Amino acid sequence: MVGLRERKKERTRRALIEGALRLFDEKGFEETTLAEIAAEADVSTRTFFSYFASKEDVVFYDMDERMELMFSALARRDPGVPPGELLITIIDDILVQAATQEGLTYENTELRVRLILTEPTLQGRALQLLFSSQLRLAQALHEAYADRLTLTDSAAAVGALIGAVKLAVMSGIEHERSLDELWARARRAAEVVQSGLRSLG
Repeated sequence: MVGLRERKKERTRRALIEGALRLFDEKGFEETTLAEIAAEADVSTRTFFSYFASKEDVVFYDMDERMELMFSALARRDPGVPPGELLITIIDDILVQAATQEGLTYENTELRVRLILTEPTLQGRALQLLFSSQLRLAQALHEAYADRLTLTDSAAAVGALIGAVKLAVMSGIEHERSLDELWARARRAAEVVQSGLRSLG
């Protein structure tokens, strides 16, 4: 059971995220200061740094959770599960987590995508995170299936699946009007590459 202290920390973190996104939308990313974000959550700037290292980190607030989910799935995998099937399961777990995330709205998702597409600082950070996370996952997948997959196999599979899902979500922002529709689009993208992934190993 989550204790009072942890619940309070999660509320503060959520307030910082929601306050920051609101300010980014109203004032612009570059124009928003850390002090303003902290004030929105009724905490000090020093407290902000207890949760995030920078404004950029607020936009990518769920990256660590997603990476933890991926590596946890790899660690507890059934040895009999083919690598392609495991990757599909990992993506589905991430989509389920996103769909059930408290406080996540279509508007916030839309704003995050718009910020990443238009702010040079965030574009650079997004590419860095995308590259590093895919490389780490590819290496972990290769190690988990060292007798069946080369590092090239693992890298190609991870790049194809994650790239397809991310691009499907980003391209769907202007066409869908709910999180459920976006997640359906992401799942469809995973299905498109699924047949190729099932041939792995």
